Amino acid sequence: MAKRKIFSTHPLFDEARIILDGECDVEYWAKPERPSRDEIANRIKDKDGIVCLLTDRINEDLLRAAPKLRIVANVAVGYDNLDLPACTKRNVIATNTPGVLDETTADFAWTLLMAVARRLVEGDSYARNGNWKGWNLDQMCGADVWGKTLGIVGFGRIGRAVARRAAGFKMHILYTATKRATVEIEKELGAEYRDLNALLAESDFVTLHVPLNSETRGLLDVPKFFRMKPTAFVINTARGPVIDEAALVHALEAGKIAGAGLDVFEQEPFIHPGLKRANVVMAPHMGSASVETRSKMAAMAAHNVAALFRGQRPPNMLNPEVFQTQ
Repeated sequence: MAKRKIFSTHPLFDEARIILDGECDVEYWAKPERPSRDEIANRIKDKDGIVCLLTDRINEDLLRAAPKLRIVANVAVGYDNLDLPACTKRNVIATNTPGVLDETTADFAWTLLMAVARRLVEGDSYARNGNWKGWNLDQMCGADVWGKTLGIVGFGRIGRAVARRAAGFKMHILYTATKRATVEIEKELGAEYRDLNALLAESDFVTLHVPLNSETRGLLDVPKFFRMKPTAFVINTARGPVIDEAALVHALEAGKIAGAGLDVFEQEPFIHPGLKRANVVMAPHMGSASVETRSKMAAMAAHNVAALFRGQRPPNMLNPEVFQTQ
């Protein structure tokens, strides 16, 4: 029996390639620039599956170009780049890579939090550019983290991982979520539930860990920023459009908040010019970017594809009802 044909929109780490190449005939995108939508449509027209990144928009038009397609394996936990109803309508299984990036992303949320609070990027530039003339009492003074109040918006796996790290800083932990955690989890993590408005008003640091959907798009807007303390910082390692960037710029310029640490942006890779300021630490969407974690993510996507074509149930299906029809 001929091997199933797969297109991967990016070269993959070795473990993932071993898995895929052992089961399928795989065509890997190898150019440094990302493939255009037209290029992807052309490459998948005779393919049985696609391994894609969160920057690849898989919608009805693209699926229509690939009548043989049976699986879309997203190398990401979030899947706002996938038109899930369109996949289901066309009996295409959609999968993601949950779990493996939780701790790494929580680490990076803390990296941003510490960096913006203690003015690390400013200090690095100051020292690196030869401007430092010696120690001074009020030089580069930032904000303490220890003992402050941390507000976690979204209390799933990543939000809870962030909370575990906060315990080491003796922080007062607040959280808000669509579904309140159990008493046991609240007690274990020392976390108290608040509605969003109360959390914003009380927190010294607000960190976002929600998926992007119709309810969370623009979640932090002008009124929400104006509820925050003028000494507070906002951290975003979730999805860029969860924050209204124009509102964030306004809040920063008006001194309504003290700063921000951002790994994601509203219109990536474009960054609002008003965010390029000393009290904003920015990163190019690298929250899960450790070799170990990105390798695991790619391998998980490859396992999803390989399982389907072995006649097995892919372990991370987003629309499992489709599997029953195949």
